[in-house]
Amino acid sequence: MNVMAIVLAAGQGKRMKSKLYKVLHPVCGKPMVAHVLRTVRDADCSRTVVVVGHGAETVRTFLGEGAEFALQEQQLGTGHAVLQAEPLLGGEDGTTVILYGDTPLVTSETIQALLRSHTETGAAATVLTAVVPNPQGLGRIIRDEAGNVLRIVEQKDCTPEQARITEINTGMYAFDNKKLFQALAQVTNHNAQGEYYLTDVMEILKNAGEAVGAYRTADYAEGVGVNDRVGLGEAEALMRARIVRKHQLNGVTVIDPAATYIEADVVIGSDTVIYPGTVLRGSTAIGEDCVIGPNADITDTTIGNGVTVKHAVTSEAVIGDECGVGPYAYLRPGAKLGVGVKIGDFVEIKNAELGDGTKVSHLSYVGDAKVGKDVNVGCGAITVNYDGYNKSLTEIGDNAFVGSNVNLIAPVKIGEGAYVVAGSTITTDVPANDVAIARERQVNKPGYAEKLRGRARAKKEAGAKKE
Repeated sequence: MNVMAIVLAAGQGKRMKSKLYKVLHPVCGKPMVAHVLRTVRDADCSRTVVVVGHGAETVRTFLGEGAEFALQEQQLGTGHAVLQAEPLLGGEDGTTVILYGDTPLVTSETIQALLRSHTETGAAATVLTAVVPNPQGLGRIIRDEAGNVLRIVEQKDCTPEQARITEINTGMYAFDNKKLFQALAQVTNHNAQGEYYLTDVMEILKNAGEAVGAYRTADYAEGVGVNDRVGLGEAEALMRARIVRKHQLNGVTVIDPAATYIEADVVIGSDTVIYPGTVLRGSTAIGEDCVIGPNADITDTTIGNGVTVKHAVTSEAVIGDECGVGPYAYLRPGAKLGVGVKIGDFVEIKNAELGDGTKVSHLSYVGDAKVGKDVNVGCGAITVNYDGYNKSLTEIGDNAFVGSNVNLIAPVKIGEGAYVVAGSTITTDVPANDVAIARERQVNKPGYAEKLRGRARAKKEAGAKKE
């Protein structure tokens, strides 16, 4: 079966009160329209046409080659919007699914069920419906005594009796493609809004003797469109709960789902435990048997198996198996940790590769560096990588020891097995197995502390007399 999709995304979205085009507002890390396109792709649609209007160029730029585009220059209703896709799809045989760019919660499983119902009944049109607790503002499904769909009536055109109906039109349909465009040619704008309604196609087809069906989804939230920031927040909460549940069913322990934020594209292995306050964003991929959180903020990071990350922030980093990160660590883009690396409290790693077994336990900065295996970097050690103009590389060989409060002035190389004494400022290379000491010799002046205090008191008293 040839299945195509038309995604309506031309509305301005004034109620969002935003400079950002409505369908580009993100839900769980992805713009709403991107969720919809993923749904139709997973439902095996061969072609997808996105109907754009306000902000057309922005949407085209974001979606790129992920869809074809049709422009609705004037917003004259949903029927008029679909008609803009006729030059692209009008001559095709097959079934066309129509969705909206602001319904991010619809799933491919529901679209596939809609298509099965459409095919099995031999209908020319099948509407996706839902029963909702509050149908205010939504089109009602009007059925006859036998349960057959008669027509769809928009809220503003409802009689008082029709307004009490709770089965609503989600705005999503499956149509015989050619019959859809034939019927659209007959739609008029004789209604309260003066618009061309796509819903009128159902009645036109029925009056022409065609079968019109309906498939009711069990989850009414799938058809809810986002019209303002309140709706955006509600969609975010619903999708977040759905994402967490998916990971739980796949073997991930989420201690407090309500206090955990996981975006749509995150991958998590089985037997990993996610503690409260954790935020997992972007293309983050986490292995098995990890402990993440509490309060871990992880973006676009690849994490191996058996890793612990707590009270830490990571972005575009790679963390090998059996690593420990945190508390209060920061892995910036380009950080790459080997197996069994320890990154402790108040440590920052940026654009640096650390070999297996290396430890940077506390209060250190390692940036623009290549660090070997089993290196110990002491408390307060810093790679001084920036001279105000250029970033330079620090290289530390396997089994080296860098003492506390050491400054490594890049570019510099510390050889394999070398030992840098605490408090040193290193400006030249240290050969393998050498010991480097770069600090002033200590001098003690007996009794001199009291002289310094006396000078300080005298200076303070003199200042007081002047006042």
